[in-house]
Amino acid sequence: MLGALGSSALRVALLVAAFGLLAGALGGAGGKESWIRTAYAAAYTQFALVATATLAMVTALVSHDFSVSYVAQVGSRETPLFYTIISLWGALEGSILFWGFVLSAYTAAVVYINRARPGKLVPYATATLFFISAFFLILLVGPANPFKPVFPVPADGPGPNPLLQNHPLMAVHPPFLYLGYVGMSVPFAFAIGALLSGETGSEWIRTTRRWTMVAWGFLAFAIVAGMWWSYDVLGWGGYWAWDPVENASFLPWLTATAFIHSEMVEERRGMLRVWNMSLIIVTFLLTILGTFLTRSGILSSVHAFAEGTVGYYFLAFIAIVLFASFVLLSGLSPRLKSTGRLDSLWSRETVFFFNNLLLTGFMFTVLLGTLFPLVAEAVRGVKVSVGAPFFNQMTIPICATLLLLMGVGPALPWRSATREQIQRQLIPPTVMMVTVAIGVVVAGVHQFYAVLAFAFAAFAITANLREFWRGIRARMTMHQENPVTALARLVGGNHRRYGGYLAHMGVLLLAIGVTASSAFRMEREATLKPGSALTLGGYTVRLKDLWGREEPQRVVVGADVIVERGGAVVGSVEPRMNYYKTSDTPVVTPAVRSRADADLYVNLMAFERDGSSATLRVLVEPLVSWIWFGGMVVALGAIVSLWPAARRVPRRSPPGGVAVDEDEVAVAAEGAA
Repeated sequence: MLGALGSSALRVALLVAAFGLLAGALGGAGGKESWIRTAYAAAYTQFALVATATLAMVTALVSHDFSVSYVAQVGSRETPLFYTIISLWGALEGSILFWGFVLSAYTAAVVYINRARPGKLVPYATATLFFISAFFLILLVGPANPFKPVFPVPADGPGPNPLLQNHPLMAVHPPFLYLGYVGMSVPFAFAIGALLSGETGSEWIRTTRRWTMVAWGFLAFAIVAGMWWSYDVLGWGGYWAWDPVENASFLPWLTATAFIHSEMVEERRGMLRVWNMSLIIVTFLLTILGTFLTRSGILSSVHAFAEGTVGYYFLAFIAIVLFASFVLLSGLSPRLKSTGRLDSLWSRETVFFFNNLLLTGFMFTVLLGTLFPLVAEAVRGVKVSVGAPFFNQMTIPICATLLLLMGVGPALPWRSATREQIQRQLIPPTVMMVTVAIGVVVAGVHQFYAVLAFAFAAFAITANLREFWRGIRARMTMHQENPVTALARLVGGNHRRYGGYLAHMGVLLLAIGVTASSAFRMEREATLKPGSALTLGGYTVRLKDLWGREEPQRVVVGADVIVERGGAVVGSVEPRMNYYKTSDTPVVTPAVRSRADADLYVNLMAFERDGSSATLRVLVEPLVSWIWFGGMVVALGAIVSLWPAARRVPRRSPPGGVAVDEDEVAVAAEGAA
């Protein structure tokens, strides 16, 4: 029953998507309201149908309906309800169904929010979203159909992959990743809509800015959540291994970050119009490439799904989108000529230009390292490994330079800066940079790039905090407000600007955490008897005893470990080994004692069955918690930048012709004084 309902809903949804594509294209080409309204109605209908199929699948999972192929593949009566529900995205077919659901929701939301907007842009964008939806619905009714009937019906199933039911972050990382991945379809659709409709001015940028920020924020949070999951689940003590599928999620984030900066240049100065269109197209293609890498079976990764024929469909789709986008962009590029130009090397738009070059260079470096082994094996039949040393060597200099630019950009004005402005804005951060560099060297840090990262991060943090302080002081002077009110009104009236500064601060905190935990990590492994201990980094870890228990879906063996610091007991941890029926090897679950200064990370590696001894692997990793906190600050910055302004900030043009808002004028006046 549920299988038939889900399959029927998806088949009808495919027909609706095809009809919506036709109606949107005809409405955009002819401007007929009847076709446009029909396309919009199709968006709501498609969402209802895909939501019905998704609900049917969740119901089948919860009710253990093993007559449905996907439930027979990932379901189990012993799996807890929480992990049963989130197994919706735990394997190939379910993840594509969830992707289709999110895409249909985005399509309906785009139509609802822009339903009253005149012109051809929205109908063409809607048609583009239907085109993307049709592709995923073809997969869902074809090679990735999760509702195929199973006969004879098994009495039980194997349950989800053990790694995917070993930590609650499995409920966070994939959904946010899909919300980010799929969300990039919206700015892509508006970019194609702008090319088809001829509305190639900056209006499509303004229309999609919030959609891009939403997708970017989800993707950023998903990447950090994935790092946290890897750190807490896989037991290796790290959070980023340059795994190909990790890289696949990082690539579109890099190009989307470049777009968020360069679209401001287009809005303010009328520049980089072809570049922005290209960035959005590339970002969307990278999300599809990442999906292909995950679901084609060509990669060996903890993140990758099993082999299937869907990889060929993805390759065909990528080829079609790439060809069509290139033809449109090259044919209509004369309409996208820039109306502005760079006036000075010392300007914000110049910094954004270099920022874009570095981010795209970063993307191409990661893309090359990710795809090269696949190409080498396909062309020459040899297996080539590109590991962390390559990525670190190639990307660390880029990262360090980006940290510096995150401080230089906010400090410089649009168009050009005078010598006095440059000195006034850059000298305080430079003093802080030099002070921190000397301080970390004196403290014993001698790795060149670690010193550089700490110093550049200090420069950028100082520069960004000064922008907050300058704005607060300007409002306090001009409006006689107290500091708290001044900050609230400053951010409320300039949410986009100060949300960006908050996101900068989050990235900088994250960078400090990555640098410290990578450069100063300590590790030791020892076999201990109950009562014995090992010491590392100021911590003493003492084995108390071993224990075991049986849970519905697994058998758990753990160790009670006492943690001492400075001669006093400060707590205890319980590293574990989980044994699942469907896995021949145990899943190691580390115990992490997280503090602001450092994490104590303890793994149970082996044990004697009689409890006479256990092998513990202990790591001390400084400032790891700064990574997670930094990710939260990045997400907060995205939320602030999206928050509706409490009032419309009046804009005026001072001498020089650059449109600025009231608070920018206040800040400029305060700086001049």
